[in-house]
Amino acid sequence: MATQSQSAFNSQLKKYYTFYTGGFIAFVIILAILEQMGVSNKHLGYLFLLATIGLYAGIGIMSRTQDVAEYYVAGRRVPAFFNGMATGADWMSAASFIGMAGTLYLSGYDGLAFIMGWTGGYVLVALFLAPYLRKFGQFTIPDFLGARYGGNIPRLIGVVAAIICSFTYVVAQIYGVGLITSRFTGLEFGIGVFVGLGGILVCSFLGGMRAVTWTQVAQYIILIVAYLIPVVWLSMKHTGVPVPQLAYGYALEKVTAREKVLNDKTSPDGAREESVRQIFRDRAKAAEDKMAALEKDAAGTLAAEKAKLADKVTAAKAATPPDPKAIEAAEKAATAFPADAAAAKAAWKKDADGAKGRAAPIKPHADPFQGKDEKAQNIARLNFITLVLCLMVGTAALPHILMRYYTTPSVRDARKSVFWSLFFIFLLYFTAPALAVLAKFDIYHLLVGSKFSELPSWVSAWAAVDKTLMNISDINKDGIVQLAEIVIGGDLIVLATPEIAGLPYVISGLVAAGGLAAALSTADGLLLTIANALSHDVYYKMIDPHAATSRRLGVAKTLLVVVALIAAYVTSLKPGDILFLVGAAFSLAASGFFPALVCGVFWRRANKLGAIIGMLAGLGVCMYYMWLTYPFFGVNGAKWFDINPISAGIFGIPVGFLGIVIGTYLSSAPPKEVQDLVDHVRYPNLEGDIDTKMT
Repeated sequence: MATQSQSAFNSQLKKYYTFYTGGFIAFVIILAILEQMGVSNKHLGYLFLLATIGLYAGIGIMSRTQDVAEYYVAGRRVPAFFNGMATGADWMSAASFIGMAGTLYLSGYDGLAFIMGWTGGYVLVALFLAPYLRKFGQFTIPDFLGARYGGNIPRLIGVVAAIICSFTYVVAQIYGVGLITSRFTGLEFGIGVFVGLGGILVCSFLGGMRAVTWTQVAQYIILIVAYLIPVVWLSMKHTGVPVPQLAYGYALEKVTAREKVLNDKTSPDGAREESVRQIFRDRAKAAEDKMAALEKDAAGTLAAEKAKLADKVTAAKAATPPDPKAIEAAEKAATAFPADAAAAKAAWKKDADGAKGRAAPIKPHADPFQGKDEKAQNIARLNFITLVLCLMVGTAALPHILMRYYTTPSVRDARKSVFWSLFFIFLLYFTAPALAVLAKFDIYHLLVGSKFSELPSWVSAWAAVDKTLMNISDINKDGIVQLAEIVIGGDLIVLATPEIAGLPYVISGLVAAGGLAAALSTADGLLLTIANALSHDVYYKMIDPHAATSRRLGVAKTLLVVVALIAAYVTSLKPGDILFLVGAAFSLAASGFFPALVCGVFWRRANKLGAIIGMLAGLGVCMYYMWLTYPFFGVNGAKWFDINPISAGIFGIPVGFLGIVIGTYLSSAPPKEVQDLVDHVRYPNLEGDIDTKMT
């Protein structure tokens, strides 16, 4: 009877989402018609934003629930196919949708570390964790830690680790929300953050995991359609082949040839590029000279530089006719002058490093592990490998992803769900390298070499959102755009691709809706993970075990709002780019969770003291290394073995395992009932799945 009921439920879901997909396509067609009728881009942006957020809110309202199992694990009846789709949306955050192709655009071969790490991680999920956690059958990852290792201390450490890695991750998603809404509606960045946040909260606030799951299925459909349409269009435009993966080789060959021309000082285009690079080399030297003078005579150097800026202000005001922009720029530079020697040194070092970066020749897109000498190449290779490893292990330890496998009807469905998750993620990841190369083809061949007087409108539109994302200045004053004069942030590439390719604005709106879907879906899951860990594992399990259902859910919803508002505030500080924040979350999860989870499943002897030492040591080492080496914190410590801070997990993971081993052998074995639980989890009877009941 239960099988028939589940089958009917599956059939009903397929019917609903088929109608939904058709309706969404019809909506895009209607907006395309409105664009042809003259409706402004701003109004089209509002329509996309309001319609998509309204749709997600509607699903949240229809999925509202007061049932604990429905709120925390969607009633454990999500079919494998749809859970795979929801996991794909939960997984493909703003980093995957917005940042992945942008990183490949900027880094070339080295950016493939993200694709290899994130896809390879699902192999670890399938082999080591998903089916066993589903067999355990609780609500959260700290639940597993509390029951497996015994007592509230491992549970509490799990809660803290879940909050740290999930909060780092969610800040990146909210940043993506603000970026998209501010560009496509004209809203200020801060306001855009809170508009998007409203859509996030309606879904997760009313229905918890149940609402989030069905919303994420809808969001996946939007984001994959939005991602594929522009790149298929670009592929047709350049090669006549509507399969981007097949066009990839042709476009890469053309990009490589263009790179050689722009790096050749004897060619006309290369000579213009070299003139710009020389200006940046001169700027770098000037900044270094000022730093050297600062070391010898700090007071005199600061006074001399202030006097120069004052002279520039005076000269700008005395010019005939006066140029308001020149006056404003001179006054702004004078006002922003560093207050003391330490600030001046930091500012001039930043100027020197930035100028050196733009003075360097173009990095070949297809060349791996680039560097000026063998040592630099070895460092690049080491960072590539360590990043792949951290992303793989982090994938298998992220709480908001592992929670999704609690929602399937059985262990067998959990295994199938991992397969479908990887398939739906593959569709985007297999396309991202082609999108990056096709966008670079357009930039190199259409934007570079064009006249400044004829710059496309998307350049100024994106520059108005954020100068670090889009900035083109005529450095050598020849009126021609050179590649060295272009600053493009990685977070811009996917969102701007339709405009770069000259597609109708409705496609830009569609891509923005896809990026918003990616950011909102992941933010939903992350906020729910944090709120559920606090409400279920701290409040219910540790503070008030006899709390009524209504009170438990009330606490969960209140915490959800509080965490969301704190995350929005932190986002306004812009602590890093999207891809770094997400990568950091993976290193934190890998260090704090993976050793304890794997040992909890595969080593019967692992005990409470081992878990406590392992989780604290692994997470502590990872956080310390990030604090020591990531520029945002201002410590500027020396890197260990030249490893980048995004790969801090490479130190935290082995320390975590070592801590578990040491702590385990320093104390007695866990009780027999715990060891029996490990056997029960390790050798699941696929036909007779038993859940631990939580009331």
